[in-house]
Amino acid sequence: MVAPGSRSEQKIGVAHFSAISLPPSDFAKAAAGAGFSRIGLRLNPAFPGAPYYELPVGGRAAEELKAVLRREALEVFDIEFFVIDPSFNASSLEPIVAAAANIGAKRLSVCGDDPERSRLQSNFTEFCSLASGYGLAVDIENMGWRTVRTFADSVDLLKSSGASNAGALVDGVHFFRNGGTLTSLRADIDRVKHVQLCDVIGPAPNTAEAMIVEARGERLAPGEGELPLGELVEIADGAASISVEVPLSGSADAEEHLKRLFEGALRIFKPGQ
Repeated sequence: MVAPGSRSEQKIGVAHFSAISLPPSDFAKAAAGAGFSRIGLRLNPAFPGAPYYELPVGGRAAEELKAVLRREALEVFDIEFFVIDPSFNASSLEPIVAAAANIGAKRLSVCGDDPERSRLQSNFTEFCSLASGYGLAVDIENMGWRTVRTFADSVDLLKSSGASNAGALVDGVHFFRNGGTLTSLRADIDRVKHVQLCDVIGPAPNTAEAMIVEARGERLAPGEGELPLGELVEIADGAASISVEVPLSGSADAEEHLKRLFEGALRIFKPGQ
């Protein structure tokens, strides 16, 4: 088994939400120290009041982060989080998209939460067009309390948008808790560009409020719950980039938390080691 602090031959990423209290440069150092090869960063709030960080092009924070990335041989993979709701305005987000490209990110993560389907599709396509101008792609993530609730909803939006730089983000909790199956994943694996590993235990919540509580505060490290993550990785490995997203809860140490997540991810890739 690869010890935390050394890199696996498999490039495994970690989402910023896993230790969102750490500013980008500190998060990058901690992620590299835990053994991760890629990171995601949260440069836009996922919901009102949610923590995020700004890295404007040319600013000190962005330049400091790029220096850390070079020193640690670390990549930025995705930037979170953009909610395509009725008030969504793609052009207003261009500074964040530019900031993402500036630090070498590859993809932007969004969710869809607009009941007017034509407007949702139009805004998604427009955001994909904006991202394309900066060499970035866009991934839609389903969530049980949003309009794009299921993996099937994500696939339908991708098909209708026709954007060549659009893909699906499969998060373990959101995928399996909202009707996703390994069979449905195999059928549309060509559309999946990013998989986030996390685990849960017990019956699925059946209200929006309970879904939010579980997603934001009750996830477990990969392998500590009941989700078929081994099969998920078997299908997705080689087709999609794989990362871990398990928010830190309580007063646990962020660096130790990230090491635990890396160890859990390795056990999914290499059972028994």
